[in-house]
Amino acid sequence: MLTYHPDMLADLWDAVPPPLRDPVALAVPFFAVFVTLEAVAAALLGDERPAAERRAADGRALPLRGGMERRDATASLTMGVVSIATLTAWKALGLVVYAALFAYVAPWQLPSDAWWTWAIAIVAVDVLFYWSHRISHRVRLLWATHQAHHSSEYFNFATALRQKWNNSAELVVWLPLPLLGVPPALVFFGFSVNLVYQFFVHTERIGKLWAPYEFVFNTPSHHRVHHGSDPLYLDRNYAGILVIWDRLFGTFQAEEHRPTYGLTTPVGTYNIWRLQTHEYAAIARDVRAAPTVRDKLGYVFGPPGWRPQTADYEAAR
Repeated sequence: MLTYHPDMLADLWDAVPPPLRDPVALAVPFFAVFVTLEAVAAALLGDERPAAERRAADGRALPLRGGMERRDATASLTMGVVSIATLTAWKALGLVVYAALFAYVAPWQLPSDAWWTWAIAIVAVDVLFYWSHRISHRVRLLWATHQAHHSSEYFNFATALRQKWNNSAELVVWLPLPLLGVPPALVFFGFSVNLVYQFFVHTERIGKLWAPYEFVFNTPSHHRVHHGSDPLYLDRNYAGILVIWDRLFGTFQAEEHRPTYGLTTPVGTYNIWRLQTHEYAAIARDVRAAPTVRDKLGYVFGPPGWRPQTADYEAAR
């Protein structure tokens, strides 16, 4: 009979080759398989919708349900490849800071070989991800980084890989964890688990799941809502793994109809540099044109779409 001993997790971890200790690295082959399967399914199944459901009210053709457009998917995959390098650089910087906080500032240090430390790391990263994600939708400077992930008008596994290149905000949000004694390596492990889980909720090929699971966990149905640009769906369902945070903090919205994916104002390009940077450029233009310091700060730190509500501004428009 096998019995648990405190060193078991550490022994298992030491047995894993260092290049494979990142769950994201382990998951990359599975990402490739699922993206390929979804692309094949889209090609074989075609467009099964009635003609009336294929166009929006303005006559614009709507993306195929569960479909994949070559240029869009290529942009998503390319952004994902670049994000691997940028995320590695940000994590290296974060590791230095976290290690110093963990070693010299934290009042205690949780044992890295205890299963409950791993559980604390995963759950704590998840709730902090919720708040980081929510803030990224409500502060324009942070939205400028995050909006690239929402820029696709398709919703599929390739879209999951359309990642941002600037993770600095998340590194700041996670600072309390090493300060409270969570080992830095487990902070990044928790984030990787979170990231891998979220890949699998980016699909239209899965409907609603078992009701108790839907109540607790983030699912494709919940995340489709998050990617919707419809008024009903805007700024909802920020969950990473556990959707209970949305239920607790008042941001949950059930899926009532198929979302309209993408940004409220489409970028209209597949250029990955422009997809990543166009909102920064828009902020810079607005700041230059703003007449007061208050307005300049509003354009940077206000929510996306913020405009100064003054008579002079309205008259100028």
